[in-house]
Amino acid sequence: MLTNVSATQEPGPWRFERWLPAAFRGSLQTAFRALSLGPVVAAGLVLLTTRALAATPTPTAPTIPTPTPTPTTLTPTPTPARPALSRMDEDFAADPSPPADLVVLVKKSTLQGRWRLGVFDRQPDPTQSGVWRLKLWEQTEDRVLVSTDVLNCSVLQPMRITGGGGAAKGVLILRELNPGGPITPANRLDHQIWWAACFPEQAGKDPATLGPEARRLGFSGTLVEREQVVPGARRP
Repeated sequence: MLTNVSATQEPGPWRFERWLPAAFRGSLQTAFRALSLGPVVAAGLVLLTTRALAATPTPTAPTIPTPTPTPTTLTPTPTPARPALSRMDEDFAADPSPPADLVVLVKKSTLQGRWRLGVFDRQPDPTQSGVWRLKLWEQTEDRVLVSTDVLNCSVLQPMRITGGGGAAKGVLILRELNPGGPITPANRLDHQIWWAACFPEQAGKDPATLGPEARRLGFSGTLVEREQVVPGARRP
């Protein structure tokens, strides 16, 4: 049974120690002695705490990378190209419409302006076999001339019969040709018209390249070319 002991009987901090088991009395006495040291112990505890806090590493704030500015490439605004100056209309697009079956043989620009020559309306001669009529479309800057040529496609006497123009106006010109023979500036147009009339599948081709075809068709290529002018004759 515990005895009730008043504080006047056992003054001081040790009045309760006898209530504790013996095992705890030593620890309790040590604790009270430490507390009785007063400010000295408190200062030591503060000093130790400060040193501990100083030794604790302060976390470093993460470094936020600064974005490197990307150089902006300015794309120049394209300047609209100037429209090309209109050149000479080699195709005579603005002129009167040519015949639908026109085959252009020659087209060029001269000091006098544009000029082209073509053929159209190929028709067989009603009275002679192997003879064809062909209309010529001759166009300049300010006019169109239409005339008719007669072409003999015979292997023995190939020929172009045409009405004269310019100084030879009012005459007929008979030109005996040599298909498959030499082609020169003087006879090139005659051969172009002859091939277009007699063998229209070769129309527009360079007659200088048709030598093998002429020989395949039976032309020797060795005929003599001649020209005969008939004054006052009626045009074909």
